[in-house]
Amino acid sequence: MAVSVVLLVGFVLLSVAEYGSSQTYNAIYNFGDSITDTGNLCTGGCPSWLTTGQLPYGDTYFGRPTGRCTNGRVIVDFLADHFGLPLLPPSKASGSDFKNGANMAIIGATTMDFGFFQSLGLGNSIWNNGPFDTQIQWFQQLMPSICGSDCKNYLNNSLFIVGEFGGNDYNAPLFGGKSITEVKGYVPQIIDKITNGVETLIGLGAVDIVVPGVLPIGCFPLYLTLYQSSNQDDYDENGCLKSFNSLSVYHNGLLKQGLAVVQSKYPAVRLMYGDFYSQVTQMVQSPGSFGLKYGLKVCCGADGQGSYNYNNQARCGMSGASACGDPENYLVWDGIHLTEAAYRSIADGWLRGPYSSPAILY
Repeated sequence: MAVSVVLLVGFVLLSVAEYGSSQTYNAIYNFGDSITDTGNLCTGGCPSWLTTGQLPYGDTYFGRPTGRCTNGRVIVDFLADHFGLPLLPPSKASGSDFKNGANMAIIGATTMDFGFFQSLGLGNSIWNNGPFDTQIQWFQQLMPSICGSDCKNYLNNSLFIVGEFGGNDYNAPLFGGKSITEVKGYVPQIIDKITNGVETLIGLGAVDIVVPGVLPIGCFPLYLTLYQSSNQDDYDENGCLKSFNSLSVYHNGLLKQGLAVVQSKYPAVRLMYGDFYSQVTQMVQSPGSFGLKYGLKVCCGADGQGSYNYNNQARCGMSGASACGDPENYLVWDGIHLTEAAYRSIADGWLRGPYSSPAILY
């Protein structure tokens, strides 16, 4: 009897050590864009026009393109692994079992729907694929197969990741020629759409919800190349463009305020703010602190071109581009997405802190 107890205690301690916490979830449900998409455009094979669906995307871990916009795994893959869950299948994958998780995120997704961009005169320049409201509908369509008639109890024990949302809402007008001042005017609407979506998910039964802010877009080689300036005052101490990062800071400030309001309305819900901005900024500033060597250089792109190995006409997956041999040393994979090594570090920063407030693990 005593031996059995010792063995049982030993097993529990081993489980805690392996996963870092006794905390468990029955599933993870993710919403978002290319930062966390696990292949919703590639469920029947990646289309030939999709550069992120070509090698060397996916090569480091999967040995093939999966529709993930990096060299291997993304944040939600590491979160699933931590909690002993299978990698999240894309929600468009027919025949998949979604009881342990589903990923509604899709490349190009925005917070706002197509009508919003059409009203800005950007209808022809954006390919809007599965905005947030649509992703919630996809999830609702899956719910009968996930939890039947007892969804509240099931989803109470699931982890929800909502975003980041906003990145593509800003990319579209900025690349379409709108000024940063004009684009800042859209931020309150975008935040309202995010917080309303979070409330909808709470109504469906979500209790533990991570809502990440946007990344420091002024640190991405795509922006640094397209909007390079001869005026050194346009750059911060990390070599990032101040004006574009100010947009990210504004978005994140309003998002935190909006989440505080939602939290006050639903005290039983656990809202966690995922701080992409602070961590990625620190990774640019001090890559070595995160086990990396390069902050602003692209691993997969136009090697040796410009300051960042980036050329918009020779992007990763296109003719003229190549991948570095040591992606584990890079923060940035292709100019706008991060590497698997960076995503692993971010997942850890959300799980244990300090880059999630509060941390996922309690």
